[in-house]
Amino acid sequence: MIQIQLSQEAREQLVQTFKTTADRRLRNRCQAILMNADKRSQTAIAQDLHVERRTVYNWLTAYVAGGLDGLKITWGPGKQSFIPARLGDTIRTWVKNGPAGWGLNRANWTYEELADYVYKQEGIWVSTSTMRNFCRRHQIRPYRPTYRCLRADPDKKQAAKAEIADVKKKPWQGNSSCSVRMKPDSR
Repeated sequence: MIQIQLSQEAREQLVQTFKTTADRRLRNRCQAILMNADKRSQTAIAQDLHVERRTVYNWLTAYVAGGLDGLKITWGPGKQSFIPARLGDTIRTWVKNGPAGWGLNRANWTYEELADYVYKQEGIWVSTSTMRNFCRRHQIRPYRPTYRCLRADPDKKQAAKAEIADVKKKPWQGNSSCSVRMKPDSR
């Protein structure tokens, strides 16, 4: 059975962490250490915090070994990405050129089509969600924006601007709340 003796400074540090942390798990760990220092048994602490006795034992040994830093929750690195980071620039180039630029008969990429193309080009099979996560991490959007107004016929564009300007210049006829714009010569 572990019995922890806390200095005044260590107790204040634990109390401060207990009161200020937003992480419920760290708060429970701090509380367990404080309860143990107040001579509560591990079984009683486990019952009060609704955890296993072995869990309380692990928290106490972690505190003895590492202090308050030993109580903090650490996460593992997680599963490695299937798509190597070196492909980020390559995939970005694919997206910029569009599928048609690579001999494919479609207008824009989807995550599923990008994943399929990665398999065909690199031999790496990935799911659609893996492709989506990879693109999000590398700020790649699988579709290219369309610039229709920039590619429009200049004559039609100029005619539309003149028509809009002409409509803006004409005064409103009528004074009802549901008035309709009328040409001045159509009365």
